Amino acid sequence: MVLGGMFVKWAYDLHIHTAASPCGDENMTPHNIVNMSLLKGLDLIAITDHQTVANCEAVMKVGKAKGLRVIAGMELECMEEFHMIALFPHIKAARDMEKWLGQFLPPIPNKPSIFGRQSILNEEDECIGEIARLLLVAANVAAEEILKKGRSLGALIYPAHIDRQSYSILSNLGSIPQEYALSYLEVSKAASYTFYEKAYPGYTLIQSSDAHYLQDIAEREAYIEADILKHLVSNLDIS
Repeated sequence: MVLGGMFVKWAYDLHIHTAASPCGDENMTPHNIVNMSLLKGLDLIAITDHQTVANCEAVMKVGKAKGLRVIAGMELECMEEFHMIALFPHIKAARDMEKWLGQFLPPIPNKPSIFGRQSILNEEDECIGEIARLLLVAANVAAEEILKKGRSLGALIYPAHIDRQSYSILSNLGSIPQEYALSYLEVSKAASYTFYEKAYPGYTLIQSSDAHYLQDIAEREAYIEADILKHLVSNLDIS
C-alpha cells in the first residue's frame, strides 16, 4: 500500500488470546486488550483463541470504535499436534471455519478448575456465557485439510511459534513439508528473528507475542507492510 509515495507499515501483534482460551487470563477482555495494544503503540492486532472465534467480533467492535485494526483469527491444533494461526478476511469466514473445525474436535467437557474458564464476552467486557467443550485439544483432521479449508475461506494460515519445543511444526515433524505450500512462518517474541530469517529464507516471518496476559502483548517493535494483509483488513474501515 502506497500513501503519499511511501510504503505503509503497521506495528502489529497477530497472536493474542482472550479469556475464551482456557489458558488466557480473565483480564483478557475486549477493552483491556484494545487499550493495552493502543498503549503499546500497535496499529494492528489479531485475536487468536484456541479453536474458537467466540470473542473476535467483540474485540473488533471495540477496536473499530477506538481506531485499532483487529483481525478475526484462530489458533488451530491439527491431528499432527502442532499449532497454526489462521487470519480471516471477515467474521463470517472465521465463524465458518470454527463451525467446520468443530466437527473434528473430541467432545471432552472443559473443567474450569483445572484448565481455566472459557469465557464468551461482549463489547462491554461482560461475560455472556462459557464454552462447554474443552478447546485445548487437537482436532482430528490433518494439517493439509485445515490449510485447504482455510484457504477456501480466504484465510492466511501459517505454523505458529516454530521455534518452540512443543506444539510446533518443527518439533513435531522435523521440517516444513513442501506440499503445504506455505509462505509465512511465525516465531515467538523471544526468538531470534535474524536466526530464523537466515534459516528459512524462502518465507516471510511473523513475530508475535502469543499473549495470554495483558502485559505480554507486543511492544511497537515488529512491522509488516500493509499490502501483505490488505485483504484481511479491507473491511475494517479504519483510516
